[in-house]
Amino acid sequence: MTIIQRFCNLYEALHTISPDDLETIYSSDVTFIDPITTHHGIANVKNYFSQLLAETEFCRFSILSITEAVSHQSVNYTVTWNMSLVLKARKHPIVLEGATLLKVDNDRIVYHRDYYDLGAMVYENIPILRWLILKIKQRLAS
Repeated sequence: MTIIQRFCNLYEALHTISPDDLETIYSSDVTFIDPITTHHGIANVKNYFSQLLAETEFCRFSILSITEAVSHQSVNYTVTWNMSLVLKARKHPIVLEGATLLKVDNDRIVYHRDYYDLGAMVYENIPILRWLILKIKQRLAS
């Protein structure tokens, strides 16, 4: 199974994994970046996922497309996805679109960067902020 297949399998049922499973796809010196934070090294990434998974009831990524680019140094992938997330503290699902840039070396991911709308994930799921953001969007659209 290729690294991109292992990545997709892991993220398609993310809520069922153990943080130790991340070692099957990430290098020991991986850089992991998302709109919230940056982590360097597999130990830090595993700790981050431990915290996330402890708060998660359900998390599934539906992979929409995978684009591969090969350079003389590494293989890069751009993965577009939809994520469905249910947190234990809030029972309604958060649905989000995004993309991930992956850089692979020696059959391991050495760089992972997520791109998604942090406002849609966090701020728009807090009732008073959701109302305020919708009002701002309505005003900007008119």
